Amino acid sequence: MASPQWVPARIIIVSHQLLRMIDANLNRSSEGLRVLEDVARFLLNDAELGQRLKALRHDLARETKSLSLELLSQRDSEHDVGRPHSIPFPSKRKKLNMEATSLRGLLDLVTANAKRVEESLRVIEELAKLPEISSMLNSARFEQARFSLYTLEQDLVSKISRRDKIQGISGLYVILDRQFLAGRDELDVAGQIIEGGAKVIQLRDKSRFYRDKKGELLLVAQKLKKLCSQAGILFIINDYLDLAMAVDADGLHVGQEDLPLPVVRKELPIDKIVGCSVTTVSQATKAQNEGVDYIAVGSIFPTTTKKEATVVGVDILKELKRMVSTPLVAIGGINQNNVSEVVAAGADAVAVISAVLGEEDVRGAVQK
Repeated sequence: MASPQWVPARIIIVSHQLLRMIDANLNRSSEGLRVLEDVARFLLNDAELGQRLKALRHDLARETKSLSLELLSQRDSEHDVGRPHSIPFPSKRKKLNMEATSLRGLLDLVTANAKRVEESLRVIEELAKLPEISSMLNSARFEQARFSLYTLEQDLVSKISRRDKIQGISGLYVILDRQFLAGRDELDVAGQIIEGGAKVIQLRDKSRFYRDKKGELLLVAQKLKKLCSQAGILFIINDYLDLAMAVDADGLHVGQEDLPLPVVRKELPIDKIVGCSVTTVSQATKAQNEGVDYIAVGSIFPTTTKKEATVVGVDILKELKRMVSTPLVAIGGINQNNVSEVVAAGADAVAVISAVLGEEDVRGAVQK
């Protein structure tokens, strides 16, 4: 028969190993959450998302507070066989920062740290089910934290993708108005627009066509979305939320009399952008407060494509540039002769219809 002293000694050894495992995974969780929190705070400037990540990090700290001294006493980083020795930390950090400057690098950074935290929480969750640990840690709490992080990771990735789209609102923004095309092939014209160097294409159909023949417009939108994705430019749908969602467009553009921005923002996936047309400063500030991603201001000059449009002039761009941080898209009567004046007034992008679609050489018009 084994000595009575043997069983307690073995329990102490196992407990020591388990405590080291818990300590290591708690450290991974806390470190990973801090990276995600800083991404939300400093890169996305998203206070709400940052606070949710901070709250999760603090909840984990409170959950394990009673074990903190015991865990610390069992830590042995110097002799940990999993400790990295071949890659110096400064070099690794430098590489990480360089990669994070791109969208792909930033998404990889978020995904890697989210997975790190999720895996660590799962390890602690399973360890907490063991008889010798269950009295100290609640397994269900770590399971709940893990599922919370799944949602937080999704929100972070979506908002980073949305931020990248917002930054794409620049240069020439061409509105592919189907009435102005007068029967010309949308894909052919869009190809010329892309070749000319436009950054954004918006599909617009103000006729009764959409209500009468949704299926046909859906096919057109799907082809345009594919073309724009391959070219790496943004594809926006005007007015129709259902169509934008059906073709996975990059965003939706609405006017003052369309669906309210809060409704659009609620229904549209979080990684999609929303633009809104305004004619006044008060409309612009309201749109920004309601979560719009870019503001279309106009009509800057008289326009033949929308004769009833209110002409607001160039000075409103200068005023809005001081009052809102949202990208400004100037629209209405803009052509090669006055575009420099619009850009000088503060427009981040310039939206055109007739200045491009009214020319026989569409690609050349875009380039000019």
